[in-house]
Amino acid sequence: MSAPAPKLILLPGLDGTAKLFSDFIAALAPEFEALTVAYPPDRCLPYADLVAIVQSNLPTPEPFILVAESFSTPIAIQCAAMHPQGLKGLVLCSGFASSPVLGARRLAYSLLTPGLLRMPLSDFALKTALVGPTPSPELLLAVRNTVSSVNTDVIIARVREVLNCDVRAFLAQVCIPILCIRAKQDRLVSSRSSEEIRRLKPRTAVVEMAGPHLLLQREPQATAKGIAEFVHMLT
Repeated sequence: MSAPAPKLILLPGLDGTAKLFSDFIAALAPEFEALTVAYPPDRCLPYADLVAIVQSNLPTPEPFILVAESFSTPIAIQCAAMHPQGLKGLVLCSGFASSPVLGARRLAYSLLTPGLLRMPLSDFALKTALVGPTPSPELLLAVRNTVSSVNTDVIIARVREVLNCDVRAFLAQVCIPILCIRAKQDRLVSSRSSEEIRRLKPRTAVVEMAGPHLLLQREPQATAKGIAEFVHMLT
C-alpha cells in the first residue's frame, strides 16, 4: 500500500486571507489534502512575524509541501531554510527571493503605492496587475472583495516588505527540491526573479505557464497538475 501524498500547505498572496485558493483546491486530485494559512488582516506585521505564524501552522512531523504564492514566497523560503521536520518540497508561484522591483521603478513604487492603494480598485488596475485582460466576472469580483477586506495600511506595509525583501541567504540554506512556477504574462514579477532563484539553487525546476500574476486563480487546473507532477517526483 502506497504512502499518502504529503499535505499541501498553501501560503497566500498579498491579501493574506487565503480566500482566493478555492478554485485551485477544487482542481487538486483527491489524493491531496490542502491546508491554508492566513495572516491577520488588520495588523501590519513584518515578514519575520509572518514566518512565525506559518511555522506554528506546519503539520510536523507529517510529510508536507509548502506552496507559496507571490508575497508569501520569501516566507516559505525562510521556513524551508529552518529545515522543519516533514518538509519534502517547496513550490514558489510568481515568486522571488529578493525585491522583484529594482532601481528607479522601486523608488517609484515606494512613493506612489500608498496613494494608489487608497483609491477604489478599478477593473483596469486589477486586470493589468493581477488577473489579466479576460478574467471571469466571478474571479474579478472575488479578487476585489478579498483585497478590499484587508486594511489598506496592512496592504501598504506588505508592499514595503516586498520592495525591501532579500532572503537569498536563507535560500542558500534550503536543501529540498524546489519548483518555481512563473506566469508568462506576469506584470509584477518578471523572469529575472525565477532566474535568480535558479542561479542560487541550480537544481530548481522552473515551469512557465501562460497567465497573469494570479496564476493559481486564473489557471487552477494547469497549476494543480504541475504541482501534482512535482510532488509525484518526490514520492
